[in-house]
Amino acid sequence: MDRMQRVYVVTHPESTHHVEGLVGGWYDSTLTARGIAQAEKIGAFLRDAIPGDTTPLLISSDLQRTAQTAASIGEALGVEPVLDADLREKSYGVAGGRPQAWLDERFIFPPARGERLDHDEGIEGGETKRQAIERAYAAVARWEAHAADTRIIVTHGGTANWVIAAWMGIPVEACAHAAFRLPSGSVTILEEDDVFHNRTLVSLGKSEF
Repeated sequence: MDRMQRVYVVTHPESTHHVEGLVGGWYDSTLTARGIAQAEKIGAFLRDAIPGDTTPLLISSDLQRTAQTAASIGEALGVEPVLDADLREKSYGVAGGRPQAWLDERFIFPPARGERLDHDEGIEGGETKRQAIERAYAAVARWEAHAADTRIIVTHGGTANWVIAAWMGIPVEACAHAAFRLPSGSVTILEEDDVFHNRTLVSLGKSEF
C-alpha cells in the first residue's frame, strides 16, 4: 500500500506580544497561559491524527513562543523538537518588541504593482519580504532531505506562508502577492502521494481543536 507523506504546519498560539500590542518578528515573546493551553490542544490533536507506529520529525523556530509550542507537541508525541532559526518570523529590525503603533507610524507599505519582494519598508534592520521568504525556503529544503513520512513544522503566521509555498514548489518570484489566511494556534495539513508525487493542501489553518 502506498504511503502518503504528510506535513503539519503549526502556527504558535497566543503569545505575550499579541496581548500587549507589541511588534513580534524576532522579539522573543513567550506563550500566554491561554497560549500554553492551546498548544496542549494542538499536541492532543496531532497525537490523535498521527498513527502510533509513526515517529514524526518535529522542527521548530527557535524563538520561545514557537519552542514552547513544539515542546508541548513533542511531549504529546514522545519526540524531541529540533530548533531552526530560519523558521523565525520576518524580522522587523528595531521595531521588534516596540508598540505596534510605533511601527504603524513608520511602516512603508509595498506598492500594489511593481517591486514587492525587495521593497524597503523603512524600518532599520528589518528584512525584506524576499529575505524572509528565502530563509524559510532554505529551512524547508533542509528538512525535506530527512527520511520521514511525517513532519511537523512549528513556526509563525507569516513564515508559515512561505513554508507552505516552498513545499508546494512555488517559485520565490511568484510569492510577491501570495498569502494564506493562517490564524495563531492553527494547523495546516499538506500531503504528497507516492504514485504521482502530487502535493496537496488538504486543510488550511485549522484552529478549532
